[in-house]
Amino acid sequence: MAGPTTARRGDERNRKPKRKSPAGASSPAPKGGGKGGKKGGGKPGSAGTAGARTGLCRLLPRRPRLVLWALAAALVGAGAGWVLYGSGWLRATRVDVAGVEVLSAAEVREAAAVPLGDPLISVDTDAVADRLRERLPRIESVDVSRDWPHGVAVEVTERQPRAIVEKDGKFVEIDGSGVRFATVDRPPAKVPRLVMEAPADAPGTRRFGRPRLEREGVRAAAALPSDVRRDTRVIRVRSYDSIIMELTGGRTVVWGSGERGDAKARSLTALMKAAHGAAHFDVSAPGAPAASGS
Repeated sequence: MAGPTTARRGDERNRKPKRKSPAGASSPAPKGGGKGGKKGGGKPGSAGTAGARTGLCRLLPRRPRLVLWALAAALVGAGAGWVLYGSGWLRATRVDVAGVEVLSAAEVREAAAVPLGDPLISVDTDAVADRLRERLPRIESVDVSRDWPHGVAVEVTERQPRAIVEKDGKFVEIDGSGVRFATVDRPPAKVPRLVMEAPADAPGTRRFGRPRLEREGVRAAAALPSDVRRDTRVIRVRSYDSIIMELTGGRTVVWGSGERGDAKARSLTALMKAAHGAAHFDVSAPGAPAASGS
């Protein structure tokens, strides 16, 4: 009679025995390969940590270099500042003057008032130029520059008198712009004398004013051809439209107003060549000049 024992044996026969792995065989490697069990290997976050360590190693050598460069730049700047301001190598010790004709170099140096002994870099060249123009009206323009290592160079252009006005026994020099820039005891050679003959109550005088009429006379003198200007002795201003030049040899030139000076100068040059023996020339209308007398 079959009992529980027979049933238990049937179950054991139906069960498949488990296969044992051969000795020394390793278990299948997990997906992702390599030690560590995950793709990329190692523990989680190990790749980021290694990258940070590598970046830090790369930065460390650069920092000392940056510090050295900064120190070097600071030393160079300090050295340059000491050479320019603190040392005695680049000091202003002389003032070189050029371009003077009537003025003397000593006058220019005194008016310039350059602080000799100071660092050359600290000399304010613009201030020197301003002092010269203010203290010496004869100076029309001036250029001031540093002449390393010890000099200050001053290049002067003086005003040129185009007319003079007699006043109290002295002579006032006037340039081509009508600027009165100097009073001298003797009149400069070959500079015409300006004579104002316009009546104070004349309409033109009241309209333009005496200073404007004076400037028109000087403007006419400045526009004269150079050879005619040398021969001009007197400029008579009778009104705004009536300016007359008196030349050597009893010759006269009717100029008219101070306008169109270049055209009048060209007409006068041509007229004097064409009428060589004439004594009176009229270029008040430069398109229709006239000559007369002998």
